[in-house]
Amino acid sequence: MEDMAAGNHCKVTEFFLAGLSEKSELQLPLFLLFIGFYVFTVVGNLAMITLIGLSSHLHTPMYYFLSSLSFIDFCQSTVVTPKMLVNFITEKNLISYPACMTQLCCFLIFGVAECYTLAAMAYDRYVAICNPLLYNATMSYQIYTSLIFGVYIFGVFCALVHTGFMIKIQFCKLDVINHYFCDLLPLLKLACSNTYINEMLILFFGTLNICVPMLTIITSYIFIIASILRIRSTEGRSKAFSTCSSHILAVSIFFGSLAFMYLQPSSVSSMDQGKVSSVFYTIVVPMLNPLIYSLRNKDVSVALKKIFERKIFM
Repeated sequence: MEDMAAGNHCKVTEFFLAGLSEKSELQLPLFLLFIGFYVFTVVGNLAMITLIGLSSHLHTPMYYFLSSLSFIDFCQSTVVTPKMLVNFITEKNLISYPACMTQLCCFLIFGVAECYTLAAMAYDRYVAICNPLLYNATMSYQIYTSLIFGVYIFGVFCALVHTGFMIKIQFCKLDVINHYFCDLLPLLKLACSNTYINEMLILFFGTLNICVPMLTIITSYIFIIASILRIRSTEGRSKAFSTCSSHILAVSIFFGSLAFMYLQPSSVSSMDQGKVSSVFYTIVVPMLNPLIYSLRNKDVSVALKKIFERKIFM
């Protein structure tokens, strides 16, 4: 700690992460559980990116969005999980101030990017099902690449605004973050200076980044379901529903856990509950996405079989 000239405040150079649980008997089981989750997440998402890259018939906007989602999930999990695992095997999990701000920034980039990627995927399904004849024109190379890059640019913008204002905050000597990674709400609880602007930014960007993607997704699916119900053949209806059900499942888990964390009253008890909900958002969802999209998707299954057949006959 370095004393500052002004006031009783000090410049915090490091934080301690409280972790998910302080019960000693749970540390090893939780370590084994989450290292399993992380390995599955890394393998699943990198396998999905590789499969889409190698299979020419998966070179469509839908699968490019899915590949981008897998990249986001891989990065999001890698930003959070390794530091969390350290907490289970060390007595005090130390994180330097620069590393904490970097983790916060990266976490926000990929969190915001996932919100809008899921919205872009819903819009893609809407065009494919409701306007199939216009699909190639509406989802041209220029449009879907612009959407993918736009998602990351906006994620970086939101993250830099939040992190920039977080750096201006003065922190007290109480330097234990009641969380397993550096997140906005637990960090603000340690602030000594005024946090009004930071709270307003969380409210503004939180509402924007949850409501805009959710409204896009809900509107898209209202039109999709209405269009599916007009399909006369049962087989056609079930095929259309199956292509959308995996996306609906992924969206429900992701936004449900996100809303539970950020739309709760700020109290100590809710922060402890928030840890559990953020496990879904940062660890469980990135692990489940490749599973949801691969097991419920015939195109992915066919591509996987072709890759294996190619390897066997080589």
